[in-house]
Amino acid sequence: MTDTSVFPDPTYKETVLAPLFEGVKLHYAGHMATINRAHLVMLIETGILSTDDGAKIAVALRDVEAATDIGALTYTGEFEDYFFYVEAELRSRLGDLGGALHTARSRNDMDHTLFKMVLRTKAEGLLSGIVGLSNALVAKAEAEADTLIVAFTHGQPAQPTTFGHYLGAIIEVVNRDAARLSAAIENLGHCPMGAAAITTSGFPIDRRRMANLLGFEGPLVNSYGCIASVDYVTGLYSAMKLVFLHLGRVVQDMAFWSSFEVGQLYVPNSLVQISSIMPQKRNPVPIEHMRHLSSVTVGRCDMVVNTMHNTPFTDMNDSEGEVQQVGYEAFESGRRVIDLLTAFLPACSINETNVRRNTDAACITITELADTLVREEGLTFRQAHEIAAKTARVVIAQSIPLGDGFEAFTAAFGAEVGQGPAMGEPDFRRVTSAENFVAVRNCIGGPAPEALAQALSHYGEELNAIGAAQRVRVDRIHSAARRLDTAFTSILET
Repeated sequence: MTDTSVFPDPTYKETVLAPLFEGVKLHYAGHMATINRAHLVMLIETGILSTDDGAKIAVALRDVEAATDIGALTYTGEFEDYFFYVEAELRSRLGDLGGALHTARSRNDMDHTLFKMVLRTKAEGLLSGIVGLSNALVAKAEAEADTLIVAFTHGQPAQPTTFGHYLGAIIEVVNRDAARLSAAIENLGHCPMGAAAITTSGFPIDRRRMANLLGFEGPLVNSYGCIASVDYVTGLYSAMKLVFLHLGRVVQDMAFWSSFEVGQLYVPNSLVQISSIMPQKRNPVPIEHMRHLSSVTVGRCDMVVNTMHNTPFTDMNDSEGEVQQVGYEAFESGRRVIDLLTAFLPACSINETNVRRNTDAACITITELADTLVREEGLTFRQAHEIAAKTARVVIAQSIPLGDGFEAFTAAFGAEVGQGPAMGEPDFRRVTSAENFVAVRNCIGGPAPEALAQALSHYGEELNAIGAAQRVRVDRIHSAARRLDTAFTSILET
């Protein structure tokens, strides 16, 4: 509908136009004002508009912005949308000249530019939170580099490692997710303005200048793609989805670790809730909220991406205001996860007593006994594995720690090799300790202190690189805002 004197059907108004108008008030009005100013500057600089006419429009734009209480506006149907409301305000002040601002542009290129401007701000904010989470995890990993834990595979106790080593694994994934999100933000960095409806314009517009004034790296080249290609949306929400899919797995570990039966993770009182009826209960409810919010965020990201599925490669409402605004809820729920996890994990501690109990009960240092027999007794690994397996079966059946199982070990060794081991009981106790298990695993990526320290240093370098790229993008936006303000003020002073 382009005849703004015709009021829309009441149902269409209430179900489509009014909600979209509210969304513009909340998300887009300020960015639309920025685009209006930048477009006016470009029209004057290219000679498409005269300096005198441009100055009149600039004054009217300023006055409309000053007189409009955007939050107080209600949708009446008198104008199709906020764009036509602003244009009508200009025309009420300037007559036909008020319509000249729309020369060489369309709501199509304006809309996708607006969407990118909002998304880049929201995405940079989320990225900052993710980088902050990773930095907090690095600090926690450094502090917990020597804190022993039980590592699980298939839900069963597997081997000893350290809390710092475990956190390092999370940091690697978080950093990769941050890099993916940063790359997706880079794909927001090219400006659709100048594409007009879909094929650019016959006017001598300067697309590079528009991009420069709006804080983009440059124009998005193909004008058809400016309107039709929504990979900037699908790419961004796909990268976001992975962040929370992966963090949800970590949160699930926190639920398992803090269970009464495992008791490896201690959640402080400030992050638990008590039962209203069972006084002994310590419910780590924040874990449940993080799990829930992670899943909600993944679902919201999927909603956006799936809405684009099997849509035509052209301008269409499926990719525009309605779905864009609903998608912003993913940033809200996602940020809650990031903030809560950033506070939660550094506040938690490891229950060393329960770790020792589970280590002893599950015989999880037995792998190192087999490895030591290969290195120091000259056995094949299959021989060593058999001796270790027999030893483990005995100590588990007797409910004693592996370190107390020297007698079972010597019997298993003699049965397999036909003679006694060179290893004495003191060395057996040392070899089968969790501390020794960690200390000897000092190759790249291992839990030993030196290997872990090198890894954590590398993670810090990754975060610095992500932060540097983000600062370039943010500085580009801030510099553009200053350039636009200078150019627009110059017009006003003409």
